[in-house]
Amino acid sequence: MAQVLLENVTKNYGKLEVVHGISLDIAHNEFVVLVGPSGCGKSTTLRMIAGLEEISAGDISIGGQIVNDMPPRDRNISMVFQNYALYPHMTVRENLGFSLQIAGKPPAEIARAVGEAAGILSLDDYLDRKPSELSGGQRQRVAMGRAIVRHPDVFLFDEPLSNLDAKLRAQMRVEIKKLHQKIQTTVIYVTHDQVEAMTLADRIVIMRDGNVEQQGTPNEVFERPVNTFVATFIGSPPMNLLPGRVTGGALVFARGFTVPVPHNFAELVAEGQEIVLGFRADNMMPEGHALNMDEASPAIEMAVIVSEPLGTETLLYTELAGQEVQAKMLKPRPVADGEVLTFHLDLAQCHLFDAKTQNNLR
Repeated sequence: MAQVLLENVTKNYGKLEVVHGISLDIAHNEFVVLVGPSGCGKSTTLRMIAGLEEISAGDISIGGQIVNDMPPRDRNISMVFQNYALYPHMTVRENLGFSLQIAGKPPAEIARAVGEAAGILSLDDYLDRKPSELSGGQRQRVAMGRAIVRHPDVFLFDEPLSNLDAKLRAQMRVEIKKLHQKIQTTVIYVTHDQVEAMTLADRIVIMRDGNVEQQGTPNEVFERPVNTFVATFIGSPPMNLLPGRVTGGALVFARGFTVPVPHNFAELVAEGQEIVLGFRADNMMPEGHALNMDEASPAIEMAVIVSEPLGTETLLYTELAGQEVQAKMLKPRPVADGEVLTFHLDLAQCHLFDAKTQNNLR
């Protein structure tokens, strides 16, 4: 069983601490995505699991065995990098089988493993080509195949799709998801792209400045962000945030904008408390182009600054209480810049954050 356990793992470079005592329990066959902005410590954490970076404190175990001092080759992990790391002078067949050849495996076993990996990744027609004769997506599949042939306990992916164009990234996300379903083993995947995280993960671990901010299923972190950082990092477009104050049982914002306190937060706020109201573009829609609202929704007249037609919906940029906010128009029609529309805000789907701690009041 390839459980991966991190207990209070820390990484220092001299006096600079870049990973601050994080703990993770990754179950066998779980697909966990570490996501966060550049410099948050996610790739360093992955490299410590792989044994490519020494840990400064704490313990890492794989399959119940502590691997702190174990070299990478003995951890039975395979790692896929963003730059493919293929040997340009070798064919696809030779690239796939090279690690087994170095390990002294018999030719028949190598051929069987290469054939199995090629079949899983639809590479049978490319086995005699060299990397220069392949597309970016095909090269990435070869890199994954080279990891598969070793039958590792754990797959580690370090931003494997960052060099691909948008269409190919979408295709490769599906390929990686299919791969996990076929090979049924533990996957730890690092990315800065929250779309990749949301579409691939069984569980997302959101990191910032060497700490874990929140972890949970994609739906949990999207629907119940623990703080404003997670709220704006997860979801596209990011959550709108309006700073305000609780006054007379209502939320009062700049320029006279006022709404009732959402029912599900009524007992969690105090008179005079400074708060931040959070809502997604899906929760503010123009009249006649909206979903049904669950709670009495205030009507707000706003001028559209810019519109972005996206086919089945249009993203509208406007201004509310001195802040730029984004709303969605369903069943869209052309919208002129400066056109005034009546929007409705779904209070039942809003969040309230404490202005000082930035934590979700729920």
